[in-house]
Amino acid sequence: MNNKYYNKLIFELSKTGRQAFSLDERRVSHSVKKVVPDNLRRQTPPTLPEVDELTLVRHYTNMSNNNFGVDTGFYPLGSCTMKYNPKLNEEIANHPCINFHPLSNDFHTQDLLGIYAAVSSMLCDICGMDAFTLAPYAGAHGELTGMMILKAYHQSRGDAKRTKVIVPDSAHGTNPASAATCGFEIITVKSKPDGTVDLNDLRTLLDDSIAGMMMTNPNTLGIFEYDIKKIVNLVHKAGGLMYYDGANFNPLLGKVRPGDLGFDIMHLNLHKTFSTPHGGGGPGSGPVGVRKKLEKFLPKPEVFLDDDDLLYFDSPGKESIGSVSSAAGNFAVIIRAYVYLLSLGKEHLPEVGPLATLNANYIKESLKDVYELPIQGVCKHEFVFDGLKDKSTGVTTLDIAKRLLDYGYHAPTIYFPLLFHEAMMIEPTETESKETLDEFIAVMRKIAKEAKETPELVKTAPHNTPVKRLDDTKAALHPIVTYKELLQAEKDGTL
Repeated sequence: MNNKYYNKLIFELSKTGRQAFSLDERRVSHSVKKVVPDNLRRQTPPTLPEVDELTLVRHYTNMSNNNFGVDTGFYPLGSCTMKYNPKLNEEIANHPCINFHPLSNDFHTQDLLGIYAAVSSMLCDICGMDAFTLAPYAGAHGELTGMMILKAYHQSRGDAKRTKVIVPDSAHGTNPASAATCGFEIITVKSKPDGTVDLNDLRTLLDDSIAGMMMTNPNTLGIFEYDIKKIVNLVHKAGGLMYYDGANFNPLLGKVRPGDLGFDIMHLNLHKTFSTPHGGGGPGSGPVGVRKKLEKFLPKPEVFLDDDDLLYFDSPGKESIGSVSSAAGNFAVIIRAYVYLLSLGKEHLPEVGPLATLNANYIKESLKDVYELPIQGVCKHEFVFDGLKDKSTGVTTLDIAKRLLDYGYHAPTIYFPLLFHEAMMIEPTETESKETLDEFIAVMRKIAKEAKETPELVKTAPHNTPVKRLDDTKAALHPIVTYKELLQAEKDGTL
């Protein structure tokens, strides 16, 4: 694009003496001198870009156009469930009445406390759990909270020898990290060729040192663990608890409840399954659900009902693991989930999973003749290719991901899970139309053809983006994060 504002840094647009906004010098000077001590005040002005208001507006508007999100294009990011978030949810979450400060008086926040309690109750019903806390701020935070509850349970029974947690080799990376953070030793259970947990291997790992097992179902390959009841029974018989990673709950919504499968603890990603924009690392919410025997360990405070039918926040008891966040957690995300659940209702909630499953299988079946499909059969919400079927081209999964950017698509998750060398995980979600899927399939087939006929075109992609092909290793090890570093790199010729 021939636009001077589009690719330049704000410092490059700077002209000495220009300014975008004027403050009252007398008021600012007086306020600064009054509030900020001399030893903390700058002696010289900060080195900031100097631009007029119009330049400032154009620069940041054009910068925002470089962002990619569900509102601008197809986002088939496997394991992340990047689905469309209805704007009604945003409108209500931003309503002036939705202002829940952790120190708000309970009497004045009855309606908001009611929403908090209602979401907890709905999640219990959807997941087959007896109690939910909405305190954790994200999925991994929910995992950590769940592992703390698991540990507190064994400690309350004086069972200190249970120091190990079993995690499948196809698990999300946060699973072993969360368990290890709580001091557990991680034991890996292998997968069979079909991607599911190897029961024979699991049996060899079970003894009285096992505190529990963490599982995602459907797993990271998008395969439903058909032996889940046997797995649960084996772990329970050994005295361990079952933990459900709810990151892949979207295809089960309204169809299967983790509690009915025998899981004792679980977390959900409200920002994935229940509609909150979460690209770029946030915002998030990771509610944790438990069975009755674990309810007393939930973090504090929680919502209770007093004798006068008034809701209030209080500690659930002395055995609680304590606080893990501010009182109401990430309340704006909870509001969005509330609106999403009320919009769908019980009658339409079960339509989500089948549509997500249908879309994933449609893409998989349409591309498996040109992309390597290591695990055959029906998947759920996502599936994994192992690069191109024709390996002779030398085109890698990374090359394909880069080339997709030229066609206006966000790349799928690549090189995860680690079970396959050229893994490419695709999740279309239920909100995408057949037309969008057909266009994506056509582009994927076109890239496969390019890889065969003009491989260098794919290997040097992207070509149409503001930033061209980067040295990913160098960018990770030696990132340029300031304008001065950029100038120095240009001067040294090391860009």
